[in-house]
Amino acid sequence: MDKFTNSAWFMRIVAFALAALLFISINFEMESDKKSLGLSTAPEISTETIENVPVEVYYDRENLVVSGVPETVDVTLKGAKSLLINAKNQRDFKVYVDLSDPAISMGDRTVTFKISDLNEKLVATIDPEYAEVNVQERVTKEFSVEAEYNSSLLEEGYTAGQPTVSPKTVKITGAKDAIEQISYVKANLEISKGLNETVNGKATVKALDRDLNKLDVTIEPSTVSVSLKVSIPSKTVSIAPKQIGKAKDGIRITSVSVDPKEVTLFGSETSLEKIDEVNLPVNISKIDGDTELELDLDKPESVQKMSLGKAKVKIRTEKVDVDEEDAEPVVKEEEPETEQKQEEKVVEEEAEAEEDEPAAIESKTFNNIQIVPVGIQDDQNAELESDVTSITLLGEADDLKKITKDDINLTVDVSNLDEGTHDVDLAVTVPEGVDWELESKTISVTITQKDEET
Repeated sequence: MDKFTNSAWFMRIVAFALAALLFISINFEMESDKKSLGLSTAPEISTETIENVPVEVYYDRENLVVSGVPETVDVTLKGAKSLLINAKNQRDFKVYVDLSDPAISMGDRTVTFKISDLNEKLVATIDPEYAEVNVQERVTKEFSVEAEYNSSLLEEGYTAGQPTVSPKTVKITGAKDAIEQISYVKANLEISKGLNETVNGKATVKALDRDLNKLDVTIEPSTVSVSLKVSIPSKTVSIAPKQIGKAKDGIRITSVSVDPKEVTLFGSETSLEKIDEVNLPVNISKIDGDTELELDLDKPESVQKMSLGKAKVKIRTEKVDVDEEDAEPVVKEEEPETEQKQEEKVVEEEAEAEEDEPAAIESKTFNNIQIVPVGIQDDQNAELESDVTSITLLGEADDLKKITKDDINLTVDVSNLDEGTHDVDLAVTVPEGVDWELESKTISVTITQKDEET
């Protein structure tokens, strides 16, 4: 025994054992100290939920359409806190659905979400775990676009034509069953209340099913240009001067004339139907002699606007003796008729009969009478085939002698004309008691849009 204990190998074994015990003891104490100081080297395990993580879908986008995949999912990660914080801040991982297999069949299917580029020391749970998707053949078809607007927003009395669209057709791409459900392709033009002028704007195109539900399809182009022509009905009526008040003593009003003789009214058709003339009150109580006045025209309540707001009035007078003006007509007593008086009466009656016979009708032709277009829209140009014409007046010689070119008005109403060339009736105003003849009662009018200012 003493020999064994005194050997070199015994001493080596004992020394190794003591060194091992000392190493274990020192490490145990260090770990205890670290735990007491909160310096444990074991990683802290935590969980973190990252919301609204985008989902990528891999499939043949040229030939297929996939629907039913949610745009985002929530991902819960579990692992070391330091790794979780980095993953949450960087978001360098991806959630995806893989439908890239060329042999994939059409129809409904259940697919699971997958995650890539995530640290392998983290465990991920995706909510939801899977999605019900539909795979359809990708179809592109051309459709006509129909523009629409809210007509109740037009100002009272104004009307609008059919809106025009440019381009008139769009290409719609989507799943085959979605394309087959398209019943309407609409472009809604947004307008403001009280619209009283032509509007040009952009409108977003929508594809709708028969129940007016919006379909999930791609439209090219997604917006179109829409033009809506807004106008107001018009009617040209005469201006009728009406004397009010009493003329001064010694003054007699011989005539009252107005220039121009007509005014164009704008309003609803039902309102215009009831108006045949616009009265112009002329106060004669302060007239001392021949006078020319410029008076305001009163706009009828039912009318939206008038082509002019004032008119010139020409008043002609003559002076009379006050006694003559106030004198009562003398009524003579009738004397018994003698034979001579009876013969004279017969002669007078024959003369009166001759005077009662209608005078011979004569004609008078006026050349180069100006034709005036009325109701031109602010954004339009109106070009007449000819802005002058000839007119022949028919009437008694004495009446025709008094008429000049200034007494004749020729107008053409272009307020409701669309762009293009139209044959429009001429409106003729001549003095009372005469008839008129024209070579043509219509004239060709070409409407064009004004160039937009750049």
